[in-house]
Amino acid sequence: MEMGLMIIFWYGILHAFGPDHLSAITDFSIGKETKKTFWIVGAFAIGHGIMLFMFAKILQYYTLPEEVLAYGDVIASSVILSIGLYLLYMVYANRIHLKTHTHENKRHVHIWFGKEHQHESSSTTSAFGVGVLMGIGGVRGMLVTLGVLHGQAVDLTMVLAFIAGVMVVFFSFGLVISWINRDIMTNIKNVRRVFATVGAISVLVGGNMLLA
Repeated sequence: MEMGLMIIFWYGILHAFGPDHLSAITDFSIGKETKKTFWIVGAFAIGHGIMLFMFAKILQYYTLPEEVLAYGDVIASSVILSIGLYLLYMVYANRIHLKTHTHENKRHVHIWFGKEHQHESSSTTSAFGVGVLMGIGGVRGMLVTLGVLHGQAVDLTMVLAFIAGVMVVFFSFGLVISWINRDIMTNIKNVRRVFATVGAISVLVGGNMLLA
């Protein structure tokens, strides 16, 4: 059983390197404070693992059409594509703003879209939702990996091992995003460059997934 959990753990690590996953994390966490970035990363990983577990249990007893399993990928790809287009629009419409101030001898950077500075709180929930949607498509690969375990029923321990593997990559990537947010996005010119790059990558990744 320990070997089986290690296989699931390593599958989680490999699975997390998908460009769609990393694009989704970047879309929701770019420009955020460090604490918020890691909340987003964790929410995405947990949502992804929960949906994989639920669909893996369903597929143990029922055979679902391939279209159903691909439905989550279509929605998630559309979300990634839409966010990419939205970010590009915000950049070229000059609607991304930056403000800095010092509080308790620490420099704080605030980035927001639109005309007024608002503290949004929906990014974590949105990341969780996209993680859930992308888990529908990812369940196929997980079940193939579980075949190595000689047909053993999927249980919560396996899913926790998968989530642990995913989080190793996601939190490592979150460190990179946090560094970009803290040390690169310090002036409006860099902010617009980073958002334009992230938007373009999201359009390419989301569009490629839809066409695949």
